[in-house]
Amino acid sequence: MEYFIICISALIVAALTLLAGFGLGTLLLPAFALFFPVEVAVAATAVVHLLNNLFKVYLVGRSADKKILLLFAVPAAIFAMIGAWLLNFFASIPAIYQYSVGARTMQVRPVNLVIAVLIIIFAFLEFIPKFNQLSFKSGLIPFGGALSGFFGGLSGHQGALRAAFLVRVGLEKKTLIGTMILSAVIVDISRLLVYGFTFFERDFRLLYQQGGHYLVLAGTLAAFTGSFIASRFLEKITLQGLKIFIAVMLVIIAFALGLGWV
Repeated sequence: MEYFIICISALIVAALTLLAGFGLGTLLLPAFALFFPVEVAVAATAVVHLLNNLFKVYLVGRSADKKILLLFAVPAAIFAMIGAWLLNFFASIPAIYQYSVGARTMQVRPVNLVIAVLIIIFAFLEFIPKFNQLSFKSGLIPFGGALSGFFGGLSGHQGALRAAFLVRVGLEKKTLIGTMILSAVIVDISRLLVYGFTFFERDFRLLYQQGGHYLVLAGTLAAFTGSFIASRFLEKITLQGLKIFIAVMLVIIAFALGLGWV
C-alpha cells in the first residue's frame, strides 16, 4: 500500500509542480510522513525533490531565458545563503500561535506569516483584470531575486516566492517554466553550500536505516514520469491558463504556510 500511495502522490504532484514551478516538497512530504518518522520523511522528500529538479532541467531547462536567469538567480542564490545563515536566529523567535490537529501541533511563525501575505498579494493580482498585463521591468528583477532568495532561505519555501515574481516578468510559458526550474537548481546549490553536504549524507543514512531507499527510488521514478507527462502538455496550455494555475497553487501554499501546516 505504501508504494501505491507514494508513487501516485509523487506522479500527480510532480506533474502539477512542473507547470507551477514549485510545491513538490511541500505537497509530497505528508505522503512520506504517513509511513516514516518526520525526520526520515523530510530526508526522503529532499532526495526526490533534488533528483526531480535535475530531471526537469533536462526536460525544459534549455527553454530558460539566460538573461533573466542571471538577473534573478544570482541575487536569489546570494540572499538565500544569507537567509539560510540567519535561519537559526529566526527559528528561536517564538510562534505567534499554536494549535493541535489530532496528534500534530501546528505553529504559526512570524517569518512564514510574512511570506504567506506576500505570496497572496502576488497571487491575487492575477485575478484582477487591471493588473493582468502588469510586468516588472528588468531593473526590478534582481530585487525580486534577492527578496525571494532571502525569505526562501529563512523558511525553506523558496519556490512559491520565486514563481510569484517570475510570473510577472513577461516571459513566454515554456521560457517561464524553464527559467523557474533552472533558478531553483541554482538556489538549491547555494543553500547546499551553507547547510553542508553532510546533510545529504545524513539523509541517505537515515533512509537506509529505516529501509526507505527502495520507496524513495520508486517515488523518484514516479515523479520523473509525472514531470515527463506534464512536459508533453505544455503546448496545449495557454500562457494565461498557466498564470491562473500558478496563482491557484500560490494561494494553496500561502494558506498552508500562514496556518502553520508546513
